[in-house]
This record gives sequence, C-alpha cells and structure tokens, in this order.
Amino acid sequence: MSRLLRSGAVISAMTMISRVLGLLRDMIVARYFPVDGATDAFYVAFRIPNLLRRLFAEGAFSLAFVPVLSEYKEQRGQAELKDLIDHVAGYLALILLVITVIGVVAAPVVMWIFAPGFESKPNARPDLAVEMLRITFPYILFISLTAFVSGILNTFHKFAIPALTPALLNVVMIAAAVWGAPYFDEPILALAWGVFFAGLAQLVFQLPTLTRLGLLPRLRLRKAHEGVSRIMKLMIPTLFGSSVAQLNLLINTLLASFLAVGSISWLYYSDRFVELPLAIVGVALGTVILPKLSSDHAKADATQFQQTMDWALRLGVLISLPATLGLVLLAKPILATVMMHGEFAWRDVQMSSLSLMTYAVGLSGFILVKVLAPGFYSRQDTKTPVKIGMIAIGANMALNVLIVLPWYFSGIEGAHAGLALATALAGYVNAGLLFYHLRKQQIFQPSKGWMGFLLKIGVASVVMTALVWLVSPADAWWQTASTWARIGWLTGLMVLALTSYFMALRLLGMPFRQMLGR
Repeated sequence: MSRLLRSGAVISAMTMISRVLGLLRDMIVARYFPVDGATDAFYVAFRIPNLLRRLFAEGAFSLAFVPVLSEYKEQRGQAELKDLIDHVAGYLALILLVITVIGVVAAPVVMWIFAPGFESKPNARPDLAVEMLRITFPYILFISLTAFVSGILNTFHKFAIPALTPALLNVVMIAAAVWGAPYFDEPILALAWGVFFAGLAQLVFQLPTLTRLGLLPRLRLRKAHEGVSRIMKLMIPTLFGSSVAQLNLLINTLLASFLAVGSISWLYYSDRFVELPLAIVGVALGTVILPKLSSDHAKADATQFQQTMDWALRLGVLISLPATLGLVLLAKPILATVMMHGEFAWRDVQMSSLSLMTYAVGLSGFILVKVLAPGFYSRQDTKTPVKIGMIAIGANMALNVLIVLPWYFSGIEGAHAGLALATALAGYVNAGLLFYHLRKQQIFQPSKGWMGFLLKIGVASVVMTALVWLVSPADAWWQTASTWARIGWLTGLMVLALTSYFMALRLLGMPFRQMLGR
C-alpha cells in the first residue's frame, strides 16, 4: 500500500494546487462580477460542458478505458497496446467532434433543456447563456481527449502531470477575468473564452509526457476492433453509473433556474468548497486504485484486490468525516474569508452557506462512491453501478419533491439549500447500495477492526467539533472584520480542528500507520 499512498499523495498535492487556484479564480470572479443574471448564465453555460466532461471523460470513458488498457498492458504486447491506443483515439476524436458540432448548432435547445426557468424570469439572461454555451461547448472535445491521455499516463503510474493539468483551467480563467474582460462589451464573455482556451491548453500540456512513453497516438479507424468494441460496450452503461452525483447536480441546476435569481451562483460557490476535499481525497483515491484493482483482477489476485479496497475505504472515512463537520461548522467563515470581496456581499455569504452546509452533509457519501465504484469497474462490471445509480437519481428526485417544494411554497428564503440536501442524501443511497452489492457478490469483505476504527473516529470528531464551536467568533464578527483578521481566525480554526482531531485519535490509541490506512 506504500506505493498507492505515495501516488495518492502526489495526486492530492497536485490537486490541492489546482483547487487553491480554483478558489482564487472564484474569488476574482466574485470580486469583478456581481451575482446576477449574467453570472447565472455563465455558470449554466460552463456547467453543461463540465457535466459532459465528467460524464464522458472522467466518468464513462475513463472507467471503461482504464480496465481494458490495464489488461492489454498486463497480458498483451507493446504493438497490440499501441494499436488499441491509436484506434481508441480515432473513434473518440470522431465522436467528440460530432457531439461538439451538434452542441454548438443546437445551443438554444440545449440551454432550454438544462435551464428552462430562464425564459420566465425577468432578470435572467437566456440569450447571453446561449451565446456563451456556443463558446464553451468545444471544451468537451479538448478535455475528453485530455482525459484519454490522462488514462494512459495513470495506467503507467505517471500521476503528477494528469493531476496538475486542471490547474491550467484556473490560470487561464483568472487571466481572462482580470485582463480579458475589459476588451468585451459584455465582460463576462471573457470567462467563456477562457474556458475554451483552457481546454486546449490542458490537452497540449500532457502530450510531451505521452510522447516520452512512446504512446503518442495516430488517429486510426478500423471496424470491429476488439478492444474498442469492449470499451464502447462498457461505456454505454457507465454514462449513467459513473456520474450520478453530476446528474443530481444537473437536476439541481434545472430546478434552481426556477428559484430566486442568484440561486445557481450560490449553489455553484458552495459546491466548489465541497469539491475541494472530494477531489483531494475521493478523486485521488479513485484514480490510484482503479488501475491497481484492474491489474489485481487481471492477475486473479483476490487478496491484493481486497486489501486495496479496504485501505482506500479506511483512508476515505478517516478524512471525510472531519472534513464534513468542518465545512458545516465553518461554512460562513470560509465564504466570508474567501469570497466576500467586491461584488460578493454578506447576503451572498448567507445564501451560499446554507447550500454549503447541506452539500457538506453528503461529502462522506460522495467520497465513498469514488472508492466503491472502481470495485465494479475494475472487473468490467458496469451493469451493477448503473442500476444503483438510477436508484440514486430516483431518490434525489423524490427528495427534491419532499424537501424543496414545501420549502419553496412556504416563501422562506433558501430553497436552493434543499436541492443540495437532496443531492447529499442521494449520495449516501448510492454509496450504501454499492457497498451492499460488493459484499453480496463477495467482491469485498471488510477486514477486522472496523468497529473500533469507526468508534475512535467518531469520538475524535466530537472533540474537534466541540472545540471549534466553542472558540469560533459569532456571525456578526465575520461580517465586519477586516480581511486579514478573517484569514487569521479561519487559519487558526482549521489548525485547531486538524490538531485536535489527530491528537484525539492518537490518545485513543490509533497508531500513525493506521491513520494512513496501512
């Protein structure tokens, strides 16, 4: 597990760089662009290709491609491996080009499907949203090809470059916001063009590493290629099973388009802070264990398969529970410190904090899904996660009806937080069913000592929560304090939370090696 831990640490470090730049990007956007119909229009135009990226690139394609690629790497020769990469590249580029052209031409229809409420709201900007969607839609072409290259690099244990690549999106968008916006009559269009060029930059950034491996593909098309056929067959169900959380966020975007102006932006900002630990822990773990589990399965090494799953689950639970409580406790301090500059007002902090707290409730579930789903995909079983994913989507829709509609019709502000809560609860439905079926099919059985492990984590989390709650200043202080004072206090609270949590675990008798899941 030491190699996996090192690889996971590399991915987490690179991801941290990217996410910190992402927070800086959001701070700059919030400073220069007020939360209004134009920002709602941009976030919808950005979310659509971003959703497709997670569905096709990071979701269905990667989860279908990496297991087959790992099998070729372990059981076939170099020539067959290169032939597979060439043909996958050819078919992927062709399909993505067709999707991109359709998306650009049919942008008004796509926008109406994803955000129908825009048409009926007086302060919304549906025409601007369509214009920006036409600019951002090619991002799916560039970023999916980037994910293809990342899948190859990860399979060959080159994790650092793929993990650092997303940082380029933030760098380019920051440049667009600061230096590009003044050149546009509609300044927010600069952000849309930033998305376009960022996608291209991310693809180009990874090609030198791929070239050094001798695996730079030539685009080739041949009917009935055995590897391509298997990947395509696996991709169809994983379109649903791999990205249930993203489909739930899409449902939230659609419903939020009917709520108060600003709801989409508030949901976006709160989602960004949940995505930080999710990416650093959940995505990193899922990325490193998928090729390892695929290799273990190809070698028929059931013992290693079990140990890898158990290690990832322990590490995921160890970090996700305190991260969840920290986001709930510090929602307003985080938003006030990071986002409350320029056009981002205290009301935006209040509204965003509601959805941040409710999104954060589901963080542990989201992380567990990232760890549990590769248990099926590595075995090239896509049917089971699809069935579970559809149940989770149904649960999300039902919870939206039960939570959001009464909240909305009551006239109380903050109905968008109900959307986040429904997504959070649906995440646990997804994770719970994945775990149940892994055990039912005897794919994974937890090792001994889990009850004691969970008890210690629970006690340490209570200690951490109590200390942070006792010393945290009141809301009124965060509203009026200077930027540097807020930064100082927030940093101190985060240090207190981490220190108290791990010290409590150590006092409860958990050794450092066990904290690392080893």
